[in-house]
Amino acid sequence: MAKHIYCRHHIELEVPFFDVDAMHIVWHGHYVKYLEVARCALLGAIGYDYGEMGRQGYSWPVVQLNLKYVKPARFGQRIRVEAAVVEIESCLRIDYTISDIESGAKLTKASTTQVAVSLENGEMQFQTPPSWLSAVQRHPSFQAV
Repeated sequence: MAKHIYCRHHIELEVPFFDVDAMHIVWHGHYVKYLEVARCALLGAIGYDYGEMGRQGYSWPVVQLNLKYVKPARFGQRIRVEAAVVEIESCLRIDYTISDIESGAKLTKASTTQVAVSLENGEMQFQTPPSWLSAVQRHPSFQAV
């Protein structure tokens, strides 16, 4: 059964020299940075970036990260990082696909899970803050279940 995608956003970038090893292959840890850049772009497009999260009284730490490397990204390669919101109740889960822009070949699959934590008392929120739900529902690509 296919996952429901509430909304999506993507970025494109060129792999810089400082992200690669001696073989001109992206060092595995830099993929996390690419996910973060895509996640920040997605949250900005939704209108609920990290600054807005704080203004609403929450931090949203990443509590789980999964990566599956399919093919290596290389120096100078143009890549697309797609971020898709697949869970909005009780947590924020985003699935990512990193692919080669020219060929469309899939390079990496990943997901992150974030939870809302009250800035006031440091407690994890088991119910999604209404401010997050309202913001994501306003995104132009939002699809209700």
